[in-house]
Amino acid sequence: MTTRISINGQLGDSVSSTISVLDRGFLYGDSVYEVMRTYGGRPFAVDDHLARLRRSADLLGIRLPVPIPTLVTEVRATLAAAANPECYIRLIVTRGSGPIGLDPALAVDPCRVIIVTELRQLDEQLYQQGVKVCLVGTGRIASSTIPLGVKSSNYLNNLMALRTAREHGAHEALLLDAEGRVAEGTTSNFFAVFDGKVCTPPLEVGLLEGITRSRVIQLARSDGLRVEQATLGVDDLKCAQELFLTSTLREILPIVQVDDCAIGDGRPGPTTRKLRTAFRDFALGSDQ
Repeated sequence: MTTRISINGQLGDSVSSTISVLDRGFLYGDSVYEVMRTYGGRPFAVDDHLARLRRSADLLGIRLPVPIPTLVTEVRATLAAAANPECYIRLIVTRGSGPIGLDPALAVDPCRVIIVTELRQLDEQLYQQGVKVCLVGTGRIASSTIPLGVKSSNYLNNLMALRTAREHGAHEALLLDAEGRVAEGTTSNFFAVFDGKVCTPPLEVGLLEGITRSRVIQLARSDGLRVEQATLGVDDLKCAQELFLTSTLREILPIVQVDDCAIGDGRPGPTTRKLRTAFRDFALGSDQ
């Protein structure tokens, strides 16, 4: 496995690459980021990811240090330096460094970091057998403090929720909002299938709009499936015929158990399998 890191356009590795301990991304999680992956060595949906990065930065008042085309060039250069068959890509933009203090005005010179390492894919057995998830009443940080739709590095709520899920033998946690509605996973979106209709929570519930989520909605509709964005409660999930997670790294991963309740017949369902095949075909055929 080869890891290459670009910091403000300068290539290095996991030993030589450093940033200041006074960087606000380190001190306060005052940064935005995107995770991408490659198919056939090419970064997938890079335009969509970088558009979301720009939106996140704008909403938090973080200035992108270079234009988007420069970021694309630096991502591709870091991929070339790593030269792995398939890669995981993490792109971070921090507000910068300055004197210690919460005031964002103390920060100068936004910092950009690109981490590229070998893609570690999930065991195929998880896709064939499905996974267990755990319901956790710990949602994303309230939109009154962080604007809805921001992909920031402040992930402590999600981290603690995943810790709870793992303690219960689950692959992922599904987060509930204050009203008990299911919003998203810690690093994933989720879908439910009811009598052939594909449902996913609306953005207004407080979830992050995933790039894979959007593509799955498009692919499902193109295949003639009914797709609805609707609020879902715990009882709705347990009545579903199928559930699945979506994310950049997982693609489409079947859920066969929520807490102690089996979903459907306890095996990945036909709609989930069909959409996974369609998504992989699309991603492998993409020219991005």
